[in-house]
Amino acid sequence: MTDLSSKSTIDEIRERFDNDVERFSVLETGQSATIDAPLAMELITQAAISATPAIGRVLDIGCGAGNNTIKLRQSAGNDFDADLLDLSKPMLDRAAKRLSTVNHNKITCWQDDFRNADLPEQSYDVILAAAVLHHLRDETDWTDAFTKIHRLLRPGGSIWITDLVSHEIATVHQTMWSRYGDYLSKLGGDEYREKVFRYIEKEDSPRSVTFQMELLRKVGFTKIELLHKNSCFAAFGAIK
Repeated sequence: MTDLSSKSTIDEIRERFDNDVERFSVLETGQSATIDAPLAMELITQAAISATPAIGRVLDIGCGAGNNTIKLRQSAGNDFDADLLDLSKPMLDRAAKRLSTVNHNKITCWQDDFRNADLPEQSYDVILAAAVLHHLRDETDWTDAFTKIHRLLRPGGSIWITDLVSHEIATVHQTMWSRYGDYLSKLGGDEYREKVFRYIEKEDSPRSVTFQMELLRKVGFTKIELLHKNSCFAAFGAIK
């Protein structure tokens, strides 16, 4: 396991996503390297709508090309103000362009690291975080990020997460990682599997679902829900 201090820098992560816009611009499949990506997107969308029916303003952390906010707008059936945040300007530009075709309220783009962005507190009805929080590093980083998410939400607002996750039991982690490897090999062959594993090892530092759900409660969320888990991926959320 790569030491946290040796993981990809913010600039390295930004550069990789600057060059990968097209892959993240397909609503129907989401991210193909993610197990059950379309299902997870559907689940967090429906959970957001049912948990927070009056959606007036949404924040999409690590929005990529905008798939999750577009899906939420399509399913909600009404326009809302949308704040799109990503390290990558090409991603933001694509997300804003795509979202503007289905959503006619205000769209605000934030090119920044979520941890540093000066976002307005108690302003969001829904926050989405899809395949982004695994870039957090040590426990302080995770705690600060989850605390900030709680502050940004209005009372009654909700956060919905889909992400790569680790496991607390080492043998279970190895089993789930092996299952994920099999999925990647079937998707793109053994070379593709090793390519994905290499960039995960270099770039990502996921935590377990249990760690994250316990942390949500610790920072002040009162209702927490696990929607789905398959191998190394999970969808879950909480209401403030």
